[in-house]
Amino acid sequence: MNIVLMGCPGAGKGTQSAKLQDKYQLHHISTGDVLRKEIASESTLGKQIAQIIDQGNLVPDKLMISILEKIVSTTDKDIIFDGFPRTVAQAEALDGMMQRLGRNIDKVIMITLPESEVVGRISSRRQCRKCEKILQIGPDESEKVCPECGGELYTRPDDTPERVKHRLEVYHQDTLPVKNYYAASGKYAEVNGNQTPEQVFEDVCNVLEKVK
Repeated sequence: MNIVLMGCPGAGKGTQSAKLQDKYQLHHISTGDVLRKEIASESTLGKQIAQIIDQGNLVPDKLMISILEKIVSTTDKDIIFDGFPRTVAQAEALDGMMQRLGRNIDKVIMITLPESEVVGRISSRRQCRKCEKILQIGPDESEKVCPECGGELYTRPDDTPERVKHRLEVYHQDTLPVKNYYAASGKYAEVNGNQTPEQVFEDVCNVLEKVK
């Protein structure tokens, strides 16, 4: 059972992906994590990716697919794609890649969330400089250190209210058409993300149980 988990920034894709990974023994692929890991390795590819991102550009679809294909081809587990595809062109390329590897995308789940909730969630998100754990802080923003390791908490550049609004504009422009692409194939389903993580997870699992 290969899954694509969609949703706007802050919808909880990472949280739900981790839960699904444990429950169904899936291989979780977060494109953001994949790119950051490659950059941190300082490999030739990592340096190429860093240069592309530093210039404010998106990693080309062909390069992204080649990176993902290398990962998917080395695991026997089913996959959950988190953060990819983001455009119809990427969705088509992903389908082609999966077919080459003798696999298919079985279900695409969109976690929906009101924009006002998105801005609030992401604006209160902090990351630890030491262990890189991402946390939600309280409305008084009194938390300054990570409760797990004591590392400094900071706001990632993409998590400021201004950047969040820009990311939502890009999301609506490029990503929502992917909904229509998958809906045409009958693989698409939506889950209300404006619930507790446990309730969202229950709804996601209910969708997936119908696929098995």
